[in-house]
Amino acid sequence: MTPAARPGIDVAVVMRRAKVQGPQSRWQAWRWSPCEILPQQTTFGTEPRPLLQSGVEARWLFPALRVELFRDDAEGYHLNLVSPAPCWFVLWRLDEVPQADGEPLARPVAVSLSYHDAGRWLDAQESVDQLPADAEVLGWLQEFVDQHYQPEPRRRRRPQSFQALTDRFGNPASVSTGKHKGGS
Repeated sequence: MTPAARPGIDVAVVMRRAKVQGPQSRWQAWRWSPCEILPQQTTFGTEPRPLLQSGVEARWLFPALRVELFRDDAEGYHLNLVSPAPCWFVLWRLDEVPQADGEPLARPVAVSLSYHDAGRWLDAQESVDQLPADAEVLGWLQEFVDQHYQPEPRRRRRPQSFQALTDRFGNPASVSTGKHKGGS
């Protein structure tokens, strides 16, 4: 399947920077998090831009992020759909160069609907947040999963009583009853 034929949608992510209150503000003045995912519109353009800037909050729009669905990740999409709260997963990073106010800008790098993607990102110790997915996107995802997801067949497990006994080092072991032969 060519990339052009792969199902996908373009989205924009709104990142929110909020002033940290209380004792934690000694270590971190601001906290970034994604707050909204919007369908991409031509009026958004392709460059990030500020939507709101005040002394306690800032919001930035990051347009033109592509979310594609891959057949080999159908299980990851299925796991998202059957979870209690199906969602978007947003991978974001802080810029190396601070803005004019001295604070770095948080940029979304990737957006996914797959539990497997989110797990890989978290294993790599990336910043990943989730946002609820709307019914229209979940319907689109469900159609894809219905078409491509094939659950793995359950394999019959051998009963424990038929498995060979080994000690903690993997060497063959035997069971003793505690009774001694011969005697006094």
